[in-house]
Amino acid sequence: MTDRLLFATAIVLGLNACTIASVAPPDLAAFNEPDIVQRFEKGPPGARPGSCWGKSVSPAIFETVTEQILLQPAEILSDGSVLTPAVYKTETVQRIVRERRETWFETPCLDVLTIDFTESLQRALKARKYYRGSISGNMDAKTRAAIRRYQNEQGLNSGILALETARQLGLVAVPRSPDSPDSP
Repeated sequence: MTDRLLFATAIVLGLNACTIASVAPPDLAAFNEPDIVQRFEKGPPGARPGSCWGKSVSPAIFETVTEQILLQPAEILSDGSVLTPAVYKTETVQRIVRERRETWFETPCLDVLTIDFTESLQRALKARKYYRGSISGNMDAKTRAAIRRYQNEQGLNSGILALETARQLGLVAVPRSPDSPDSP
């Protein structure tokens, strides 16, 4: 009887080990997020002094096209038979589909990116279902991947937080226009 009890216990424990836990799926995009982030204290020409900038570089996209070029047409007799076949030359050409692009965008400066700010950023992205990690205050690969997913919908494919994104998320004040009734 004890052998059957041990066997039944082993089966129950084995089945419990096989059940799928309700753990969030891993953020696979975080594995592809680069560790090196380009941030610049000096931005593009004409940048406001004291502002901080990020740069996103999109590589050029090429396509390779192979064409058959007719060098000599076929000689065909009046009865339709081919006296000499056509002569072709194969030519392979690369064409630029999209030029390389550099996109400069203003970012919050490093003194703003505190642990508290990053925690608020993570909470804002989590509330919008972009961030899947824990609220740690670390600007880690998971956080940068979430920033990239959010910003990509606005046309910016970068894991560097843009100042405009921080404003959209309510993390940075939106400057008032000089003609605003509330302006001093």
